[in-house]
Order: sequence, then C-alpha cells, then structure tokens
Amino acid sequence: MVTRGLLINTHLLWSQHSTLKLEPLQSEGIFAYMNYRVPRTRKEIFETLIKGLQRLEYRGYDSAEQDSMDLKVEFETHFGIAHTRWATHGVPNAVNSHPQRSDKGNEFVVIHNGIITNYKDLRKFLESKGYEFESETDTETIAKLIKYVFDNRETEDITFSTLVERVIQQLEGAFALVFKSIHYPGEAVATRRGSPLLIGVRSKYKLSTEQIPVLYRTRNIENVKNICKTRMKRLDSSTCLHAVGNKAVEFFFASDASAIIEHTNRVIFLEDDDIAAVADGKLSIHRVKRLASNFSAFMQKEIFEQPESVFNTMRGRVNFETNTVLLGGLKDHLKEIRRCRRLIVIGCGTSYHAAVATRQVLEELTELPVMVELASDFLDRNTPVFRDDVCFFISQSGETADTLLALRYCKDRRALTVGITNTVGSSISRETDCGVHINAGPEIGVASTKVGATWAPTGGPLLGGEQRGALEGSPRICLILSGHHMHIAPVLLAPLFCPQAYTSQFISLVMFGLMMSEDRISLQNRRREIIHGLKSLPELIKEVLSLDEKIHDLALELYTQRSLLVMGRGYNYATCLEGALKIKEITYMHSEGILAGELKHGPLALIDKQMPVIMVIMKDPCFAKCQNALQQVTARQGRPIILCSKDDTESSKFAYKTIELPHTVDCLQGILSVIPLQLLSFHLAVLRGYDVYHIAALFNSVFSSKSLRLSNFSFISSWFFFSPGNILVPAPAHSKNSPKNPMQENSFKWATLPSI
Repeated sequence: MVTRGLLINTHLLWSQHSTLKLEPLQSEGIFAYMNYRVPRTRKEIFETLIKGLQRLEYRGYDSAEQDSMDLKVEFETHFGIAHTRWATHGVPNAVNSHPQRSDKGNEFVVIHNGIITNYKDLRKFLESKGYEFESETDTETIAKLIKYVFDNRETEDITFSTLVERVIQQLEGAFALVFKSIHYPGEAVATRRGSPLLIGVRSKYKLSTEQIPVLYRTRNIENVKNICKTRMKRLDSSTCLHAVGNKAVEFFFASDASAIIEHTNRVIFLEDDDIAAVADGKLSIHRVKRLASNFSAFMQKEIFEQPESVFNTMRGRVNFETNTVLLGGLKDHLKEIRRCRRLIVIGCGTSYHAAVATRQVLEELTELPVMVELASDFLDRNTPVFRDDVCFFISQSGETADTLLALRYCKDRRALTVGITNTVGSSISRETDCGVHINAGPEIGVASTKVGATWAPTGGPLLGGEQRGALEGSPRICLILSGHHMHIAPVLLAPLFCPQAYTSQFISLVMFGLMMSEDRISLQNRRREIIHGLKSLPELIKEVLSLDEKIHDLALELYTQRSLLVMGRGYNYATCLEGALKIKEITYMHSEGILAGELKHGPLALIDKQMPVIMVIMKDPCFAKCQNALQQVTARQGRPIILCSKDDTESSKFAYKTIELPHTVDCLQGILSVIPLQLLSFHLAVLRGYDVYHIAALFNSVFSSKSLRLSNFSFISSWFFFSPGNILVPAPAHSKNSPKNPMQENSFKWATLPSI
C-alpha cells in the first residue's frame, strides 16, 4: 500500500473500495482535469475529480474511494486523473485498480476503459525484456509498454504524444486511455479506439483559434520489435488551441459528456485513434491519415476488409482444436440463459437482418423458441415480456434509439438483457446485464458513420442511433454548418451502410448458439460442422471478393433501372432483406427483399422481362422450393440473376446471369451470399453518379445548401439547443477549400448555439 500510495504524490487520484453493492452494468468511467495557470488547491482538484466520477456512477463500478492527502497544497498547473473500474481482468482490489503504473517509480501511469485483446502476447514480450508485473489487468500492459518505448527511445527529445502513438499501434481491442508521466510534467495525452472519449475546454479568455488543426500521421509500424522508429510532426502555436497570451485555461477529459457538462459546453469528441495532447496549456490533435490504398472509397475498403473483421470477431473465442466457443461477457450468465423460456432478439435495420439470418440456427442449437423483433414494432405492441425471458439487443453503435428504448422496456419487466454492440461504453453496453463486443473495428466510410449519443446532466441520452428507422416520425433539431452559415432544420437520420456490422453480428449470434449447445450430445456433429465452417470463412470471403469485376459488369446493366427485386428463402431470406436495404441506402434505387415462398401472393404480378430479379438459390434444405420460385419467374419472361453454388448446374440453366459462390455450411452461407449484394450496391451508386463519401439525397428536401456528411452533424434535443453555449462540430466537408475525401478533413470548428 505504501508504494501504491506514491501515486498520490504524483497528484493522481487512486481509489479502491470493494464492498459497494451496485447493479453490474459492466462498464467503467474516465475523468481527468488539467488546470493551466488556474490556481487550485489539492482539495479543489480532488472535489472536481470526485464530482466527475459521481457523474459516471450510473455506469456501475466496483472500485472507488479516496486516499489521505494534504488538501491545502495549491497548484498553478496540475493534471489529475480519476477512474471508476468494473473488473474485467483481475478481481476488484487495490493492485488491480486504476491508474496502473509502469514501475514502482510511477514514471508512467494510465487509466483505461475497454478491453485489450492481445494483452497476453504483449505481456509475454515485456516479461521477456525483464519488466515485472504487479496486477492481473490488461491495463498494466499498456503502462509497461510505454515505459519500454521510452527506455528504448532513439532520441532524448521524443514527445509524449509520439510515445503514445507507438503504443496504441501495438494494441488490439477497444480502449479509451489517458496518460500522465513524471518525465512530462504538466502534460496530458489521451486517445481512444472503439470506446468514447471527449475533451472539454474552459477559459475566460479568448481562445487562439476557432479552427482546431488536426495533424495527420500515417502508420508504418509492423510489429512490436519496430515500435521505436516513428516520429510525429512537431507542434507550434499555429497548430494548437490555447488561450491568447498564454493565459489560464482548463481541460476536462471524460468518457461521458455528463461528467463535463457542468464545467463547460465546449466539447471535442475524439475519433478512433485520435491522440489529443496538452502541453504548456496548448491542445493539439493528431490523427491517423487513413489511406484507402487501392480502393476508390472507404466504403469499398470496408467491404474488402471483411475477412479480417470476421476473424477478429472469432479471435480468442473459438477454439478450433477443441471445438469449443467461449464468450467471456456471457459465461457468468450462461446457466440463467439456459433456464429461460424463450429468446427475444431485437434490433433495427441491418441488426434486425442479422437476427433474422441466425434465428433458425439459434432455435436448432439452443432448442428454445426465438422471437426476432423490430425494435419500433416491439414497442408499439407493448409486447409481453417476462422475468424468465432473455432479450438480446443488437446495435452496431450501441446507441440506436428504438433499440435502447426496447432495452429499458425489458429491464423494467426484469428480463435478462444481453447487448451485442461494436462500441465499448455505449448506452446499450452499459445498460445490459451482459453482452458481446463484436470486435468488427471502426467503420470509416461515411455511410457507416454513427451519430453518437451525448449525455445530458440528467443522465439520459440526447440522441443516438444507427438506423433511419430508429428516428422515423421523430425529427430532431439539427445544427448544420454550410460554408460560414448555420442552418437549423428538422432532419431524419440517414440510413447507414454497415458491411462489417452485418457479418460480425451474424457470427456473434452463431457463436452464442454454439456456446449454448456445448453440452448437448445430440448436437455435437452439427457443432463440429459449423465450427469447421467458421474456420474456413475468412478464406471463402476472399474468394467471393475476387468476383468484384464480374459484379461491376452486372452493375453496368442494372444501374439505369428504377427498381430491383431480391428473393430467396430459408437461411438466405435475410440475405435478400439486407441486400435490398444496401441497394436502397446507397443507390437510392427502389429495391425489395422478398421471401420466395410469398412470390405468388403479390410480388409475382411485378415480374416481366423488364423487371430485374436477383434470386439467391443455394444447396440447402430450401433448394427444391427455390427452384419452384425460379420456374414461376421464368414462366413470366423474367430474366433472373442467380446467386448459386459452383456445382449448381440446374439453376444456371434458367438464369439470365449467374454469380457462382463457394459452398459452406448452410447456416453460414448467408455471410458469403450477402457480399456480392454489398459490392453491387457500391458499384450501382458509383455508376448512378452518387458520391459514395456523402449521403446527400435524403437531405435535399430539408435545405437547399450543399450536402454534408453525417458526421458533420451535431444532433441535439430542442431543450438543450435553446440554451446558450458552444458545441464543437467538424468543419464542413464542402467548404471551398476543403478536400472531398471525408477522411482528410483537417480541422474542428466551434459553433455557437444561439439563445432563443
């Protein structure tokens, strides 16, 4: 305890209290405060940190207390960090509490939200270099790693932010990090990936700029052995935000806006892999310059990255040697889930389609009835939910408005709630009893961009969502910057293109079914078949992606059409729904996903030689029934474009065109068959003249100025909007001198909200 107490002497808040009884929301909270040329006593600093933590209490925690200290000492410049911990690696105790330190001298300390998935490999490497570990946490690995980089630096004048840059390039998983070091007194560095982190700025003096420059860097580190060989651009006053005349300024770092809102309403939301550095009262932001490489757009790049995202979703969870699956976020609740009476899977848009795609295999593996619900319809019906139900909530962003409301509806009825998201620290990940992080990685393409929720002082979300359906009928006030003009307009959130979300959510649900069926002797052969299919999936996806040129040629024939039908049945019905949604989202072409069994109940009337029809026909139990639907289409002079297996000569005889796909186990075939439709939607959008970087058309009816990226918008509720203040939004992508590529924006802009 004495050595850990040294953290107090470096002006850090260290906390531990293991007897607190809280609902296990399984999330953590970060709060940090820097006062530059603003005299504060240690007591005032301490109270600021504690109040920040109190704002984060709703997240749940198992470690929080205070230590004794001299509260009368005053600091003109000081940086204090605080953390509420929910144990993910290591039990709740003093040694495992944050901040974690690099060594007994506390040269570097860090607080962390999230999970580092490769920490065991990094820990093994560092131990081989002689670094000794005190705790069981993944966070200590980060502290030791930055110490290793510092010890092996190539120059004496290496910057703090450069050290952090090199560290995060070695980290896999999700994290929000705040660093402090005795080697860099009065400096702070913060970064994030997949877990929220924001910075508030307060000063009674004029700030140096209304545009906060972003300094770009590129990644060139391949492995931990080369970790000490990159350098960031040096800073000067023109590349930083600071108070004019080097006067007093305060900075607040938090994982949630609710902890900052009482101090300032000038807030910067960091993006994935941003590095925010404060030194001498100056704030700078470094950003990875994400290059699209050989791809014409990030949307296309994300489609082609699905072999990696699928592998990341399975990594560390599926043991292909023992045919076992372990989802760490669910293991403590597995017995309760197995005792339930039914599973209810709830989502919107793409997330709903992932649930439809896996419903059949979940029923087979769990031997439980599975209900799949659209969140909005689920709420409208006041669906009966009971204590022995298990409710799954699927959301890429973790902030989908209707899904979040459905979650709270089910919690009120005492059902066990499970979240499946890609955002650590999101509302759904915090409020569910347990969950699965899909590890799909950040999506950069604008159509994939999520509008994150921010939190009001009351603790409720102002707005968050990932699908248009989450906001239908609920326009919100939107602050829009166009050039130097500010527009206020009600707007519906545009739909989002999430190729990696669909496939990773799909696999997460399949893995859940495999974990549930591990003790079912009668299902072992089926389990082995599915696990073998999962193992080969990344390579099969690469094989499908090699068909891109053929799909482009198909798009050349279709892009002038006004409508498109996509039909299938069984495991591939969800493929049709998702494919049609993607085409609507990106190309603004009408498209409809149709269950082939319902063809004769209306859709058949639309079939003629002018109507393009895509049919998904695979060698599965529904093959013969799909052949029947194919005959009905061709009998009406339809010209079907068929997605089929390579060995399917029967379907190809009746096809206008075929796209032959590799075969895998039936319940996973939907992952392979949806990718051609994702590629088709991209090529159709390009050929139809739509800018795949920007979703424009949906906003043309709202205002006449040029279209803006979704991430340029700050959605806020009317009560918050009508209070005076400032909010930080990215500078508009369509200002005269701005590049068209949305990933090369180089500034943030303060926007002043008017008093009305």
